[in-house]
Amino acid sequence: MVETRKVQVTGGSTYTVSIPKDWATDNGVSAGSEVEFYPEGDSLFLTPRSEEERTEGTLDIATLEGDELTRAVMTMYVSGFDIIALESSRITTDQRRTIREATQSLVGLEVLEETRDRVVIRDLLDSSELSIHNAVTRMRLISLSMLEDAIAAIAEQDDDMARDVIQRDDDVDRLWMVVSRIFRATLRTPKAAEELGLPREICFDYQSAARQLERIGDHATKIAHLSLNFEEPVDGEIVEAIQELFEEAKAVVNGGMDALFAEESDEASRLANESREAVQAIDASARGIDEHLRGLDPARAQLLGLIVDSVSRSADYGGNIAETALQKAAPTP
Repeated sequence: MVETRKVQVTGGSTYTVSIPKDWATDNGVSAGSEVEFYPEGDSLFLTPRSEEERTEGTLDIATLEGDELTRAVMTMYVSGFDIIALESSRITTDQRRTIREATQSLVGLEVLEETRDRVVIRDLLDSSELSIHNAVTRMRLISLSMLEDAIAAIAEQDDDMARDVIQRDDDVDRLWMVVSRIFRATLRTPKAAEELGLPREICFDYQSAARQLERIGDHATKIAHLSLNFEEPVDGEIVEAIQELFEEAKAVVNGGMDALFAEESDEASRLANESREAVQAIDASARGIDEHLRGLDPARAQLLGLIVDSVSRSADYGGNIAETALQKAAPTP
């Protein structure tokens, strides 16, 4: 429910306004409490000042194991808990192993305490030192290099390179979790956005782009898995066509990311529009490759068709990033 207040002037120069009693009661604000103000454009956010710097969450894991337990730990991490207490009447050996593996897969987490019925994980990173810009930049470099190496693994029939691509997907996933954690923190409190030095709208744009880059990493991993199925070398002409398709897709992704990071709105719009227009040409190139595959053995043609589709989809994700960049560059109301 929206409540309105009139601004008063006291002492001739001080502006004052009352706050809703129900809100104050619900948030423990009373006479003598301190609150914090965060200006953001034409808005002013007020929040109670908290003496507790770290947030703690507790989760009963009695019925959780395997992937379900891993996802639960990741969800607590992304939700912003600095201390995560996992409890059960008796934590099994398998559960402890899963918790350790989940902890190692997330940036900054470390097991702080471990007893028969409780495991406590703590985030050791100072949130003010995290950079969502740097995380997204690293995701861009890793995901595109994964895609390039996955295709090179096909051209060179290099299974070791393909397996390396598969392992590097963990790096992209870690960064994706970091970006998601930072973004959700800015939604909970304006203080997090102030520490980052970025408006929440831009944090949202970065998170949207990071999601697309994470998907590109997934498709690079898919291509790497598929490349392990080729017992005979792929025809050189087809390999060359796929590599050319990759270069076109890479240009779209880079164009979209350059537009997202561009400081000038006109430059951002130009780069973003160029990337979006290039996606249609890539779709046409992908269809052309599919036509060449019709004369191959069906099983082989299917594998190569899936690879072409993954490269083409990566370009689509680059187009999505470009669309986000256009929205970021648009005039604000």
